[in-house]
Amino acid sequence: MNKTALSIITVSLVIGIGIIFLGDSRGGGENALLPPGSNVEIRDGIQYITIDAKGGYFPKVSSARANLPTKIIMKTNGTYDCSAALVIHSMGYQKILSQTGEETIDIGTPQAGTPLRGACSMGMYNFTINFS
Repeated sequence: MNKTALSIITVSLVIGIGIIFLGDSRGGGENALLPPGSNVEIRDGIQYITIDAKGGYFPKVSSARANLPTKIIMKTNGTYDCSAALVIHSMGYQKILSQTGEETIDIGTPQAGTPLRGACSMGMYNFTINFS
């Protein structure tokens, strides 16, 4: 094996291992979870849950308070993949999100123990919000 081939194999291995262990820029890849409640804010008696949509949904799992009027803020920034095609079956909600911007979704007053699940139209990407 010549030096060029060995160098290419070595660089490929280093890049592959880096991708596996470091994930994406959000710090943990597709399964990245933010600390509980870090994407949740209560303002003027309304709970806002922010979810980023690009190459999936982040965080994949959120924890929020039940029995509070709640809105989801879906944030996109150059989102050209299927995560822009949002579906929330339990609400009968379907929408193509803008490629860059925010969409606010009023989900009413969720009850404890009833998670809300969203997904892309293809079912490749999903998120869950647990209420307690």
